[in-house]
Amino acid sequence: MPATNPNIGADVRPVIRQLDEVAINRIAAGEVVERPASAVKELVENAVDADARRVVIEVAHGGKTLIRVTDDGVGMEAADLPLALSRHATSKIDGTDLLNIRSFGFRGEALPSLGAVGRLTITSRAGGDAHRIRVTGGQDSAVKPAALNRGTMVELRDLFFATPARLKFLRSDRAEMQAITDVVKRLAMAEPAVGFTLKDVTDGERVVFRADPETGDLFDALRGRLTTILGRDFTENALAIDAEREGLRLTGYAALPTYSRGSAVAQFLFVNGRPVRDKLLIGALRGAYMDVLSRDRHPAAALFIDCPPERVDVNVHPAKSEVRFREPGLARGLIVSALRHALAEAGHRASSTVADATLQAFSTAPRGALGEPPSSQPTFSGAPRVYQMDRPAQGRMGGFAEATPDWGNAPSARVDEQFIESDGPLGAARAQVHENYIIAQTPKGIVLVDQHAAHERLVYERLKAQMAEHGVARQALLIPEIVTLGADADRLLDHAAELERFGLLIEAFGPGTIAVRETPAILGEINAEALLRDVLDELDDLGDSQTLQARVEAVLSRVACHGSIRSGRQMRADEMNALLREMEATPLSGQCNHGRPTYVELKLSDIERLFGRT
Repeated sequence: MPATNPNIGADVRPVIRQLDEVAINRIAAGEVVERPASAVKELVENAVDADARRVVIEVAHGGKTLIRVTDDGVGMEAADLPLALSRHATSKIDGTDLLNIRSFGFRGEALPSLGAVGRLTITSRAGGDAHRIRVTGGQDSAVKPAALNRGTMVELRDLFFATPARLKFLRSDRAEMQAITDVVKRLAMAEPAVGFTLKDVTDGERVVFRADPETGDLFDALRGRLTTILGRDFTENALAIDAEREGLRLTGYAALPTYSRGSAVAQFLFVNGRPVRDKLLIGALRGAYMDVLSRDRHPAAALFIDCPPERVDVNVHPAKSEVRFREPGLARGLIVSALRHALAEAGHRASSTVADATLQAFSTAPRGALGEPPSSQPTFSGAPRVYQMDRPAQGRMGGFAEATPDWGNAPSARVDEQFIESDGPLGAARAQVHENYIIAQTPKGIVLVDQHAAHERLVYERLKAQMAEHGVARQALLIPEIVTLGADADRLLDHAAELERFGLLIEAFGPGTIAVRETPAILGEINAEALLRDVLDELDDLGDSQTLQARVEAVLSRVACHGSIRSGRQMRADEMNALLREMEATPLSGQCNHGRPTYVELKLSDIERLFGRT
């Protein structure tokens, strides 16, 4: 029966035609250039590939009317310019070797795609005279002499003017500018030795982002660049990561659990220097923090995986934002083990931002709470206020004594006379207040500990250690539960050994069917089919599953909660100090099982500032 086309009638056979070059480039542009930020990404990557040391990006109206990228790289000769605008013409790979890619670009699609949907001008100088070529809506002009000191300047005006329907899908200028800023920042992280400047030239000239070239070794340069982009709070509360396994190397910085975020906005992942948004790597990052953060909190990290190019395929996504590892389990295992080791090495350390927030809370006490500050007292920038109280004529007023306070009789504070000196980082216990908070004195300040949260973490770590040593106890089902999963059954059976480690024993039971014979005893009675389908959902989403481990550890966490020191219990000095010493010796004790801090440290200098003593 002949094929038909409903637009031309039933008796006419459709004709296969070769698309012209302009149509081909516009189709390619639909994959490569999704929005102005995509164009910026391609042009900046070209600049970095050209060995630029400084890159300047100028943008107007969120990139809709102008994107100009200027670099000081090696430049191009006059004869190179027309070739640069030809599809699949590139200097970055040799022939058919797609497994040895060491640059950002390699397809040779970006420039012709941009020229097909906008007004593109390329000016470049490689040592001799500078030259310029223009292309508008896919139509090239002749190469002409131009003026340029060195490097290359690419100017893209009126993006999508040749495909106006695409303009309707763009967001506001502000939103598009934010997307461009995010792209530039990610590329700046990948190249600390390169300087980047992003300007908004819509009305005048405004510098949106600037990062000067960093010097020093790998970690010094990266730390400096991350401080510029993510802020000093991140780098002060991040752990340096440097681990290697079977030819894969992981470097970068990962933040303490107490420096977490409400979304994944502070997660930056790179493979061989290329920024990626890869499900496998995101899942590994989440898995590494699984038992130190609640599911609604997200870790902050900038991590770089480097490996021989032939062990990773970067040619699996038009925008090159996803990759495929030859050994995905190796890459995932490297991230999880390296981060967990680093977090354990950090011991009891908690984020310094916890103390900053505490000091800010003190500094912003409402006026009138203790009276207005006298005019003779100093005031500080912004919120801090210093209060002076007149000594009451006799007795007590508001809990303050006329002479030395009798803390022992205060209703919510208890001081034990048995002072035990300690030079440990968490100091020596001096008091317990509200039967829940331990106040300890350190050589440099004070520490305020939440006794219940701290002990809960300690108990949880003990339970995990016992589980790791003896395994997860299993309970055999009197009648095995038979679950039909169709084609997914084989995929689940591939993970049978991992599931067995956490107490779930499954076996094949005919085509597409699984028999569940044993389940983790600690979980009690469970819906085996629902659990298996949750595991499959995670395998689809992340390439691996932590569902079962998460459920087992969630139960351990609940057990730890019930077995820990309760709020409201009075503690002796020796008990408080024993808790502090165990916290110092226990990894991850700086945060509870949900990622909240277990203690706050206040430096003496900060306390003195609150009282106007410095």
